[in-house]
Amino acid sequence: MTHPTHYGMMQALDEISGRLDSNLKMTGQILINGRSQKLAFGTSAYVTQENVLMTTLTVREAIYYSAQIQLPDTMTVAEKLARANDTVREMGLTSALDTRIGGRSSKGISGGQQKRLSICLEILTRPRLLFLDEPTSGLDSAASFHVMGHITGLAAREGMTVVAVVHQPCSEVFELFHGLCLLAAGKTIFFGPASTAAEFFASNGYPCPPMRNPSDHFLRTVNKDFDKESEERLYYMPAVADEAIDILVNSYKSSNTSEDAKQEMRHINEMDSAAIGRNRPGFVTKMFVLTRRSFVNMYRDVGYYWLRLAIYVSISVCLGTIFYNVGYGPDSIRARSSMLMFIGTMLTLMSIGGFPSFVEDMKIFRRERLNGYYGVTTFVISNTLSSTPYLLLIAVVPGAIAYYLTGLQSQVDHFVYFALVLCSCTMLVEGLMMIVATIVPDFLMGIITGAGIQGIMMLTSGFFQLPNNLPKILWKYPIYYISFHKYALQGFYKNEFSGLVLQTNIEGPKIVIGEKDIAELFQVEMGYSKWVDLAVLCGMIITYRLLFVVIIKVFDFVKPMLKGVTFRCHTKFVYGVENLCAPL
Repeated sequence: MTHPTHYGMMQALDEISGRLDSNLKMTGQILINGRSQKLAFGTSAYVTQENVLMTTLTVREAIYYSAQIQLPDTMTVAEKLARANDTVREMGLTSALDTRIGGRSSKGISGGQQKRLSICLEILTRPRLLFLDEPTSGLDSAASFHVMGHITGLAAREGMTVVAVVHQPCSEVFELFHGLCLLAAGKTIFFGPASTAAEFFASNGYPCPPMRNPSDHFLRTVNKDFDKESEERLYYMPAVADEAIDILVNSYKSSNTSEDAKQEMRHINEMDSAAIGRNRPGFVTKMFVLTRRSFVNMYRDVGYYWLRLAIYVSISVCLGTIFYNVGYGPDSIRARSSMLMFIGTMLTLMSIGGFPSFVEDMKIFRRERLNGYYGVTTFVISNTLSSTPYLLLIAVVPGAIAYYLTGLQSQVDHFVYFALVLCSCTMLVEGLMMIVATIVPDFLMGIITGAGIQGIMMLTSGFFQLPNNLPKILWKYPIYYISFHKYALQGFYKNEFSGLVLQTNIEGPKIVIGEKDIAELFQVEMGYSKWVDLAVLCGMIITYRLLFVVIIKVFDFVKPMLKGVTFRCHTKFVYGVENLCAPL
């Protein structure tokens, strides 16, 4: 890979990215400002074509949080904020600082402003290597020139290498490029100094007309998507663009520009590599900032927890009035068990309502993690800390309404245990949905998958079919024992029925339910206390989050191998370099 400070690449983005990724893995070297260096994780940045931003934050909050996450602890908070303000000013976002970004449910800043904010977030650290995927999309010509001009100046000052895929650049923006890679149908048309591209086309019979943007001329010459071809021409004569592509490809292979690229690639491969990295903030700093940002996002996103809380309260009122004051007669046993089963499954099953919001968080997590902001462990811990207060709220408030309206055991210790089990179940399901979001990133498919998993767990919990009656293969071993509903339900039963005094009438005999009665009625395992069931639920909370970390790590290991197979190069020339993909 050659080393101009700024590249303009047009067409075949996926092919470029795939080949570049494959080539870097094979050579293990990147030339940055004339030196062959190995990039440490986080020393490069990638601005995606899609704007992946936290929609509930303002522009000021987004850039400030990002600065505190990315910039090292050696910088004071004031210095970090000053860097953020300078970057915002360079991208022309000062007037929108206190405007929320906005998204699917609320209006915010424009698409062009979102693009500029995305660039701001990635240039805060002045990365050594910056990839820009269509940075001018959504911007007018003036804004495009302003943004690209600032990036060019920043690259010159900070010694950055910028690789950009630009969609239909205006002539002023095109003049900022130091190098140009032009592809057509997977073939290299030109790869060299942008200033010599027009001369190359003219020397091959395709001069750029006066007063025309060179980039427009290049694309029109080699773009064959809209050629009007008759059936006879299709079979007997090549299309105009096909003919131009063949001429330009063959000419480039034998040109001095191609030879220069080959020589430079050979020179890169022969150079000694030196690892480079960047200072980053400590684990505690990143965890604290991420927790605070996530807490603010959850507070402002109505669909995350507040809508669920309102629905839970409404259903709890309905549940409490239906089972209102069930009393202490023998028939109350069935009512109490049904109410406990419903409240436990309702709070967990409806947790999938917040899945779309969590999917958006996962998109941000993937972008920030791959750009080196933080690791998966930091994300899991901060997400758990920020969500716990809300999960306590949506468990305790609806649970208290249903608990006391129904007339369950009124002692405080019984209610505390009831609330702890409910909170554990909601936290556990949050961990389960994190795993689902990793495997099934589409929110609609994720909701269906999560509901299906919980449905199977509910069926084997021991309520609809007593445990001893479950088929031994599969349903009891292992599903019954890995279903968290089993431990929640058995904890509820032990908490509610142990020592419960039943009485048929005021003057009738009192019956105290013991452990033997609970075991006979519900086939509950009475060999251990209710606190063991709670401990198992807490252990499953930790297990699910650890499983999330493991899945992320496995995907990190598997995806590069799959990409290496997908983008394996079979062509003789790539960017004018012969056998580039061959092992060295």
